[in-house]
Amino acid sequence: MLRAIYHALWWIIAPLAVLRLLIRSRKERGYREHIGERFGYSRGRLPEDDAPLIWVHAVSVGETRAAQPLIDALMKARPDARILLTHMTPSGRATGEQIFGDRVLRSYLPYDMPHAVRRFLRTWRPSLGLVMETEVWPTLIDECRRADVPLVLTNARMSARSYKRAAKFGSATKDVFGGFARVLAQSPSDAERLTALGARNAAVLGNLKFDMSTPPELAARGHAWRAAIGARPVWVAASTREGEEELVLQAFAALGIDNALLILVPRHPQRFNEVAGLVEKAGLRLERRSAWAPDANVASAASSGVPALPARVNVLLGDSMGELGAYYAASDLAFIGGSLLPLGGQNLIEACAVGVPVLIGPHVFNFTQATADAVAAGAAVQVKDPADLGRALRELFGDKARRLAMGGAASAFAARHRGATTRTVDVLMALLPEGE
Repeated sequence: MLRAIYHALWWIIAPLAVLRLLIRSRKERGYREHIGERFGYSRGRLPEDDAPLIWVHAVSVGETRAAQPLIDALMKARPDARILLTHMTPSGRATGEQIFGDRVLRSYLPYDMPHAVRRFLRTWRPSLGLVMETEVWPTLIDECRRADVPLVLTNARMSARSYKRAAKFGSATKDVFGGFARVLAQSPSDAERLTALGARNAAVLGNLKFDMSTPPELAARGHAWRAAIGARPVWVAASTREGEEELVLQAFAALGIDNALLILVPRHPQRFNEVAGLVEKAGLRLERRSAWAPDANVASAASSGVPALPARVNVLLGDSMGELGAYYAASDLAFIGGSLLPLGGQNLIEACAVGVPVLIGPHVFNFTQATADAVAAGAAVQVKDPADLGRALRELFGDKARRLAMGGAASAFAARHRGATTRTVDVLMALLPEGE
C-alpha cells in the first residue's frame, strides 16, 4: 500500500517539480536545461557499446568532489569500463564537468518514477550502480533489483535523526534498504543504524572524503592570493547557507580586529549577489574574487599580476566554483558553514587536509563522527553561537602557537584516516563482470 501511495504521489509531484525547476532557473539557468533527463530521456550510449558501465550518482557539489578519488581509482582499476556520473543539481553537474571533462558520461538522475527509472536503465545499461552517502530512492532500488543491476550505497552515512525518521516506516524501510547489493558505511555507528533499517552486507570502510586532496595548482593559487592580501588576519567562512551569513557577519563584528579579512564563500552560486547585498547592508567593504583576481589559472601573485587587495576591504566574496581548497590555503582559520543553523553541517575534512585549524557550529548531525574525531584530535573547535565564534576567532588569532599546533593536528588527522578509496574499490571490483 505504501509503495502504491508513493508512486501515485510522484505523478502529482512531477509537474510541480518541473515548475520548481523553472522557478529556480531564474537564479541558476542550469535548472531549465536537460529536463528530459529527469524523466529518463537521455542520449545514452550507442547500442554497439558493450563496455562495462559503472554508474556513480553524486547528488550535488559535495558528493561529486567526494567521488573524485573513487572515480579516478575505478578508471585505473578497470580502464576498459565507462563511467556515468549522474546528479540532481546543476552545480553538481558543473563540478563534474570541471573535474572530469569528457572522461565521463553524464546525465541527471531521473525522478523516482517507475517508467522514468526503467527508461534510464535501458538507455545506459549499467553493470554496477553506486549512490553516494544518503541517496535512497525506493523505486530506483526496486528497478535496479529487477534489472539485475547491483546497486551499492557507497560512503554511506545515517545520522541518528535520519534513522529515527526512517524507522517510523517499519517493514517498508527494511524492504528498501534490503534492496542494496552492498552498503559501504563511513563508521561503525552508520553501519549499525543502516543494518537496523534492513541493509544487508554492511561493511565499515571509512570516509572517502579523507582521500580528497587539494590539487597543487589550487593550493598555489591560494598562496598567491594570500601574498596579494598581505600580512593581516584572514579567516574563511566556507559553504555558508541561507540565513547563516548574517550570523557570520555578527561573529565578524564581535571579533574586534580592525584589519581582519573575512573570505565569505556561500555554498550555492545562485546566492552570490544576495550575499554581496548582505555584506554591503552591514556596512562592510566588499570585493568579489571574480573582480579582484579574474584569471582562474594564476600560479603565483608575481607572475599573474594579481593586484594587492586594498586594506580597506573587509570581506572578500568567494564567488567562484571549485576553488574552496584555494580559499582554505589563503586563510589562517576556517569556519565550516551549515552548522550555526540546524542544517547538519558541511565537510570539514578538506580544510583539515590543507592544514587549516577548523571552527564549526553546534549543528553537525550530518558529520557527527568526523566532527567529534577532529575535535578530539585537536584539529577543530566547536562553538555554540555567533558570539562564541567571535570569541574563538579572537583567541586563536591572538595565540599563534596554538593556531599552528591546531593546523599540524588537522593535517595529521586527515592523513591518519585515508584509505577508504582503496578498500571501496576492492569491494566494487568483485561486483563487476571480469574484464577481457
